[in-house]
Amino acid sequence: MPPARPLLCGFTRDALVGALAELGETRAYRATQLMEWIWKKRASDFEQMTNLPPALRHGLAERYSLCPLAVVDHSQSATGRTRKLLCRIQDDELVEMVLIPAAVGDAGTQSTRLTLCVSSQVGCAFGCKFCASGLHGLKRNLTTGEIIGQIFAAEREAGERVDNLVFMGMGEPLANTENLLPALRLITDPHALALSPRHITVSTSGNVPGLLKLANSGIPVRLAVSLHGATDEVRSRIMPVNRRWPLAELIPALETWQASSKHKITLEYILISGVNNAPQHAQELVSLAQRLRAKVNLIPYNPVQGLDWQRPSEDACRSFCRTLLSHHIPTTLRYEKGLDINAACGQLRLRHTS
Repeated sequence: MPPARPLLCGFTRDALVGALAELGETRAYRATQLMEWIWKKRASDFEQMTNLPPALRHGLAERYSLCPLAVVDHSQSATGRTRKLLCRIQDDELVEMVLIPAAVGDAGTQSTRLTLCVSSQVGCAFGCKFCASGLHGLKRNLTTGEIIGQIFAAEREAGERVDNLVFMGMGEPLANTENLLPALRLITDPHALALSPRHITVSTSGNVPGLLKLANSGIPVRLAVSLHGATDEVRSRIMPVNRRWPLAELIPALETWQASSKHKITLEYILISGVNNAPQHAQELVSLAQRLRAKVNLIPYNPVQGLDWQRPSEDACRSFCRTLLSHHIPTTLRYEKGLDINAACGQLRLRHTS
């Protein structure tokens, strides 16, 4: 296989200036034109860039790529417009991402918001016990261009712009800050994707060094923490990462992030029967949420082939939720979209096409 060409959607303006200079083009306005073709017009071929000289278009095409990902398979939920997309990268690795439409409101109206659940790695090394993504380990980090390329591929598939991003796909985003942080800067750059940081949520399983890097980056995105247990005993049973960074280290890191942000932390809590859904677990979660002034997102466990966990009854889930609400913890009980196509929380995994 020939070496992968660098992806221009992962280049800052300064990097584009440097790339053009290597091709003998030193006029600064050419970088502006190239940015417009990449970000505003979403060009998929260098020949579309008609205001660039033919020789420059040819030189760019020889060295760089505009289309890093190809959608090779997709599934659509029978219960809505949620779609899971399987994408092939230049080195033939595969990643999954999910397009999620806004929910229908109580009045029967539906927002036009379109959310994309983005992957940050091929596979995952963290091995959370409820999650399919880590069943086969970590293959590699996604590059900045591959992270952003998912947005381009999803928009081509959907025929509309994505306006909300959640980094909750395959991988641990904060184990790939080297590529994640530059991607976030481009996604929020007014001259690039120009997406508001308040429409971006980064999820972490509790990677403390990555969390501190995100806090120090100054990028004001939202934060979701895959908690799933409010004590070390329960959390370590579900999430091996807790043995490396227990709550005594994670909570101060979350407080550091909180001091740098105006957004509330969201504590993601998958309810697993007989593991973390007892009344005492709810009380422990109340104490932690109060300390962090956090909101809680309760998610009944989504089944994964090869894993033995079970979803609690609906009554048990609602009782757990009522306990949190009775202590004035902002709480949502979320039944996942895309469950029937294995696109719900914890169900994305490494796949191969035949």
